Amino acid sequence: MTSAAPREIFGSTLVELGHKYPDIVVVGGDLNKSTFANLFGYEFPDRFFDLGPAEQNMMSIAAGLASSGKTVFASTFAVFATGRPYDQIRVGISQPHLNVKIVATHAGIMTGEDGVSAQGIEDLSLMCALPGFTVIVPSDAPETVLAVKAAAETYGPFYIRLGRPSIPIIHDQNYQFQIGKAEVIKDGSDASIIACGIMVKAAMDAAETLSKDGIHCRVINMATLQPADVDAITSAAKDTKAIVTAEEHLRHGGLNSIVAQTVTETYPVPIESVSLTGYAESGKPAALIEKYGLTSKAIVESVTKVIKRKK
Repeated sequence: MTSAAPREIFGSTLVELGHKYPDIVVVGGDLNKSTFANLFGYEFPDRFFDLGPAEQNMMSIAAGLASSGKTVFASTFAVFATGRPYDQIRVGISQPHLNVKIVATHAGIMTGEDGVSAQGIEDLSLMCALPGFTVIVPSDAPETVLAVKAAAETYGPFYIRLGRPSIPIIHDQNYQFQIGKAEVIKDGSDASIIACGIMVKAAMDAAETLSKDGIHCRVINMATLQPADVDAITSAAKDTKAIVTAEEHLRHGGLNSIVAQTVTETYPVPIESVSLTGYAESGKPAALIEKYGLTSKAIVESVTKVIKRKK
């Protein structure tokens, strides 16, 4: 299985979209090389604005450009794209429902050696709290391409969350992404694993391991967190009677909170969460994922636990 870095694919997709849509403009901070937004700047220098380490200004300028009829992509690291300019996003973009697409890279703890100050693990909670925002967490590079294109072609504010490293490609050219629709990767009747981002591959691996012991899990890629696919979550609850969520984010406010709220309102079942409970530290990405339990092994253990609760 090949791998690719979604942030690199984002940069090349921006260039492709720039040729197709002349109203697209891009604003970035001082990390454009790392987000690969600089590729758009090389191709369209008159439509690219490097604002340095001034994320609050960046979001306000993005709002101004969008209010003038532009389709605006704003890109920097997740921790800087959400926390620092949150008031500007809330008042300037969310409330007037402007056509700004925030594409944040280096999300979660996979920033590695950059350390805790660069880890964006609260971003989904922040962005899902904003009415009108579409929030997407692609699981691989092909889904990233489709999500970015869908954002460009759909009016309104978006938040697309990407990581730093290369990750396995799990989709082929026949995959069709649809905003607000979950993807059932594998069906099963014993429990459901609902995952997003890098944890989708871990969920697939966990389901494969469990199948060897006669435990058959439904695996769902919940790429769109807002609006979430309520029907897919409810069907998983009704059909399997137990759910495990998996995300590279704090337990509260992200995927687990969305799933838990949904099943509470529609069909209550036991839920276990594979997620973060606090800040991590500096280290190699693979070592951090292992230390903080964001693994297929942790999902296997959670599925075993939630099935016992079901019984």
